[in-house]
Amino acid sequence: MVGYFGTLLLGAVVLLLLSAIKILKEYERGVIFQLGRFYKVKGPGLIIVIPVIQQMVKTDLRIIVMDVPSQDVISQDNVSVKVNAVVYFRIVDPERSIIQVENVFEATSQLAQTTLRSVLGKHDLDEMLSERDKLNKDIQTILDEHTDNWGIKVTNVEIKHIDIDESMIRAIAQQAEAERSRRAKVIHAEGEMQASARLVEAAQQLATQPQAMQLRYLQTLSGIANERTNTIVFPLPLDLIAPLLERFQAASSKDAPKKDAEE
Repeated sequence: MVGYFGTLLLGAVVLLLLSAIKILKEYERGVIFQLGRFYKVKGPGLIIVIPVIQQMVKTDLRIIVMDVPSQDVISQDNVSVKVNAVVYFRIVDPERSIIQVENVFEATSQLAQTTLRSVLGKHDLDEMLSERDKLNKDIQTILDEHTDNWGIKVTNVEIKHIDIDESMIRAIAQQAEAERSRRAKVIHAEGEMQASARLVEAAQQLATQPQAMQLRYLQTLSGIANERTNTIVFPLPLDLIAPLLERFQAASSKDAPKKDAEE
């Protein structure tokens, strides 16, 4: 009988010793509480936890990827959109992550949702669509400041999708089309202004050298000769025929008195 109880006692002691041995991986830490009070952080590797007297809470130090559920956001220009994001964070202080907050993952998720609505609600829709990098940085900074007391380090925040109502998508497309048309007209007008300025400069330059005008005229005739058309309009500048007209008028004026005399 005594031997039976001795065997049971020995088995209980062995099981107790085995339960005291814990093995933590490289990325794990154990927060040890002794009689309900914080004792120390142990790990990684082989550690001893005294049964009954000590309790261990295991934490993971790897980067955690948390998906933020889709949030209804009203932008500063009163456009309703649905936005979801993803948050990357890790535990850097196991002690505070266990003692300062009941559930660090739930707390971080709720804080990310409220921060997402708060930050995006201060911006217009155009800014949400075109300045994602800046918005990601702003959200990350706010989350990192608030979770620092929980032993959390937020490494990155990325806005995944911004869902817009179908009617708003059509309005944005019309606005973009109108903007492209406006830019095209402005560019065309600027081109006309530059071309007209160059033409004025060219006209002034040619006016100083009449021979240059004649060379330009001959160059134009050469270009017209290469055109494959049935009809060619042959322009004749007044500068070339003006001397001929003057001589013809002079000759006519000389012949007029002779005709009068003969009559």
